[in-house]
Amino acid sequence: MRGLQMRAMRGFTLIEVLIATVLLAAGLTLAFATLGAATKTTQRGEAIAARSERLRAVEGFLRRRLEGARAVPFAFDASTGQTQRFLGESDRMRFVADLPDYLGRGGPYLHDFSIDDGDRRITLALGMVQAGQTIEEDELRPPEILVEGLKSARFRYRTYAAEGGLGEWQDQWENGEQLPLMVEITLTDGNGEIWPPVVVALPLAAMTTTSAALGP
Repeated sequence: MRGLQMRAMRGFTLIEVLIATVLLAAGLTLAFATLGAATKTTQRGEAIAARSERLRAVEGFLRRRLEGARAVPFAFDASTGQTQRFLGESDRMRFVADLPDYLGRGGPYLHDFSIDDGDRRITLALGMVQAGQTIEEDELRPPEILVEGLKSARFRYRTYAAEGGLGEWQDQWENGEQLPLMVEITLTDGNGEIWPPVVVALPLAAMTTTSAALGP
């Protein structure tokens, strides 16, 4: 009994203190590692959510612009004698739609959407349209970057088939005098996730599509 009391009075030995210090350091290391992993997971989740929200916003913007496409010419092709109301490729499309006041002065503007595979982004250039021609403004505005960090993107177009009914999707829209009935937009984000295709029907396409035989 007396020996135990004397040992208690001596306190901890150096080895016991070292062991306690090592255990404390190991516990702190584990705690910081767990906290760091949780922080990285949270940041990664927030980045994915922000990217998803950005893509949804771009899809919504493209849908609204296409739904507002007007059968208004923006240029004249001297070689064919045809006016140009809609031109489309797999990586670019051009058409006229009214510009909301919050984006500019309002009124009809040429919307020039381009997919840049090199920079992995979609841009929008705007030009004022008057009397069937695109007017060069005094101060050229650089194209707006709608979204970047994409793996791929594509535009496709659809109209009536010559034999009736809807035709196949086309990567090229060459009949500039007509609006396509539908436009499809496919996006693949930087992580390789393929988003569901966005299919937009152009309400005013019937004004320029006069026959089922008129296809691109």
